Amino acid sequence: MPPMDQSPDRLWQAVLERNASAAGEFVFGVTSTGIYCRPGCPAPTPKRPRVRFFGEPGTAEAAGFRPCLRCGPNRPAGPREAVQKARELLEQSPAGIGLRELAGRVGVSPGHLQRSFTVELGISPHQYSRAVRMRRARSSLAEGSPVTDAIYRAGFGSSRAFYELAPGQLGMTPGEFRRGGEGVQIRYTVASSDLGQLLVATTLRGVCSVKIGSSAADLERQLAEEFPCAALARDEPGLAELREVVAGLAGGRSGRPELPLDVHGTVFQWQVWRRIQAIPRGSTKTYGQLAEEMGRPGAARAVARACATNQVALVIPCHRVVPAAGGKGGYRWGPDRKRRLLEAEARRA
Repeated sequence: MPPMDQSPDRLWQAVLERNASAAGEFVFGVTSTGIYCRPGCPAPTPKRPRVRFFGEPGTAEAAGFRPCLRCGPNRPAGPREAVQKARELLEQSPAGIGLRELAGRVGVSPGHLQRSFTVELGISPHQYSRAVRMRRARSSLAEGSPVTDAIYRAGFGSSRAFYELAPGQLGMTPGEFRRGGEGVQIRYTVASSDLGQLLVATTLRGVCSVKIGSSAADLERQLAEEFPCAALARDEPGLAELREVVAGLAGGRSGRPELPLDVHGTVFQWQVWRRIQAIPRGSTKTYGQLAEEMGRPGAARAVARACATNQVALVIPCHRVVPAAGGKGGYRWGPDRKRRLLEAEARRA
């Protein structure tokens, strides 16, 4: 993303909008108070004739202005503040921003930003930027845009860059995704487990669905509804090992499996799912605790929605996330199964 337009009108607009993502671009001084601030400062907005713009804090101080005590324009950005600004910049940038430039624009060192971003969100700035572009591409493809248009509109510099990344992010090629999975080969197996009938389905890239129910026929119907355009084939011998692993999870008998996954979700959902996979067997966390860990303390409901959209139950163990008010909480496959599963894991942990 190119540097911000440095014209006074553009800078003033950033002040009016309290645009915190512009904090690395300039500071502004207020002649009536002798104080300078960074964009996004919570102090009352000054009148335009009293505002002067400076490229950095040192220049403002050389002109006789003192740093604001509220926004601390001469202080390095805190970890969460820096990460939030970096996220905003990456969301706004179609072509992405290099780590060094991104760090400079949020006012921290590249190494500090890399570490803070990864701790807060579970992925690096580079991975986040790729995910933003893939999300744009997926949205365009789902709306019926031609693949080439979707690629360049999403910020990819070439079709090659998109096609190299697409299988890992979309779980299928762009054309397959746009056609609702048409032509994708999905094999599945059904077995009895401690929680009832268990269906596990996989593409060539990884596990794409895990379902629990009372009958094999009902689970097969659900799979067909989930992937209406895919070629489904039951393969009991070929998936015997996978079936055994997932059935073991249903009985609380296995640890965290390193199974390849072919599931689709937003950046936020993947952040939640990775956190869930890190919860030890026999332990639980609340929706609020996960939200706090992600630096999103008000996002407990969004965490709950991410659990509800998990298509690979047991492999991503969303049953280990419970409400803060007590009890086991809801579960896609029924609260009784959730209770039994948690009790089985606690016994074997």
